[in-house]
Amino acid sequence: MKKFIYLFFFLLFFGCKDSSDLEADLFLFNGNFATINPDQPSASALAITDGRIAEVGGPELVKKYQNTAKKSIDLNGQFAMPGFIEGHGHFSNLGKSLIHLNFLTSKNWQEIVNQVAEKAATLEPGVWIEGRGWHQEKWDTPLDQQIHGYPFHDQLSAVSPNNPVILYHASGHALFANKAAMATAGVSTETPNPVGGEIVRDNNGNAIGVFEERAMKVISGSYQDYLTKVPEEEKLALWEEGITLAEQECLAKGITSFQDAGSSFIEIERYRKMAEKGELDLRLWAMVRHSYKEMDNGKLANFPIIDAGNNFFTVRAIKTEVDGALGSFGAWLLRPYADKPNFTGQNTTTIEEVQNIASLAVKHDLQLCVHAIGDRANQEVLNIFEELLPNHPKKDQWRWRIEHAQHLDPADIPRFKKMGVIASMQGIHCTSDAPFVVSRLGVERSKFGAYPWRSLLDAGVVVANGTDAPVEDVSALASIYASVTRKRQDTGMEFFPEQSMTREEALYSYTLGNAYAAFEEESKGSLEVGKLGDIVVLSNNLLTCEAEAIPTTEVRMTIVGGEVKFEQEK
Repeated sequence: MKKFIYLFFFLLFFGCKDSSDLEADLFLFNGNFATINPDQPSASALAITDGRIAEVGGPELVKKYQNTAKKSIDLNGQFAMPGFIEGHGHFSNLGKSLIHLNFLTSKNWQEIVNQVAEKAATLEPGVWIEGRGWHQEKWDTPLDQQIHGYPFHDQLSAVSPNNPVILYHASGHALFANKAAMATAGVSTETPNPVGGEIVRDNNGNAIGVFEERAMKVISGSYQDYLTKVPEEEKLALWEEGITLAEQECLAKGITSFQDAGSSFIEIERYRKMAEKGELDLRLWAMVRHSYKEMDNGKLANFPIIDAGNNFFTVRAIKTEVDGALGSFGAWLLRPYADKPNFTGQNTTTIEEVQNIASLAVKHDLQLCVHAIGDRANQEVLNIFEELLPNHPKKDQWRWRIEHAQHLDPADIPRFKKMGVIASMQGIHCTSDAPFVVSRLGVERSKFGAYPWRSLLDAGVVVANGTDAPVEDVSALASIYASVTRKRQDTGMEFFPEQSMTREEALYSYTLGNAYAAFEEESKGSLEVGKLGDIVVLSNNLLTCEAEAIPTTEVRMTIVGGEVKFEQEK
């Protein structure tokens, strides 16, 4: 309905003017536009007025707008398309990762130890060191001492004896702590494993430094206690710095909208105020992330929040989870891990808790977005959704989402389509995880149920795309490359390429697919009259260039609401 209202407005406004008098805030011409609109798949010119697309067409638009538009840009034949929509990421954590130690590109444990040593040398005793991005399965140098590929804390403790260290796994589902951090938290051989988590220990029962899933709270709780002593204005300034850095990082990579997979009430209020003051440079769509008890107290009464701050901030979903990540043995499986016999992963949040949160989503007309990675986890979430259908016959129109949906029992795939469940997946996870998936799951589960995009798409399921940043680099181009090739950029390793997407499907998943997954397809995701003027200009045509050129494609320009927010230096 919104789309037709916008169309009526523009026809009314422009219909009473002579074509020679037409004006636009921004006019783009001589471009090669992929509109993601099946009724008009390509164009060469586009006009934006008041932040929205006024007209899409060919060379005939040049006579209308070139001399009257406030700003005209000759794209010189460059490829342009709707701005990328990050379908699942963690916005403030992306900002934190750009401030604290970042190990996404670290090739081995020694590199990480060296970074911590350098940081420790600059700090007073007692100051905590935070970092993120390590992944034991991706290191190129064997460890002298390890358990499940995890190192022991000795080296890290030696270089930082007076500073507690907390280093989050790339997935965010495990952390590494040094001796000082474990001492602060009171960790001993008697410390029990919490439900849904594990403290990894040696044969003598001593913690080696790794805390998986819910066990992370043993260390992170002490870190939070430390942070309570930091002045509020200092913490807020650091948070704001991170948000600025996250915006810059996203805009430089062509992202015009970001779907945040879990914000607190405090952060949501900050984002809302920023949007209303015109302080956001890209559009945020957020999921509330709290326990049932924290949300069932009237705090959801003012939700959903739709298009606050002139379409820059929306909150219309709740996020929860049922399991952890495959890399940290947290994915909840139907059968045991191939490389950890008799262990089927972690159910991190009780089914009853997720059911209660689902009831809140129904009550407040919010989408439910549930993190599920293992095949058992996905099956349990589908069961929860299915239980609600008899009492809510329009449930298939609610577009509830499973976030990640990485490893599925093939028999469950038709259930996604039957209930209209969105498979909110991340293309880059497939190739990033590829080196260890078969060792975790075995060949059969990996081939038929791991990141099964083709099977889902052929079943008619909407597949959204993203990066889960800062778990991965926020690059849409890297995720699109993984989606269409299922090939690693560094080694060329292919992971069951028969499950690949086509180019058209991959671009749809990063634009109109993500917009649909957020109930925003009437205003985003394609270049059509009345939609928001969010556009990315690229150095390569993603539909026709060599596949190997996709990840090295340059973002030349990012436009949000008709304003150029990023432009590549010439």
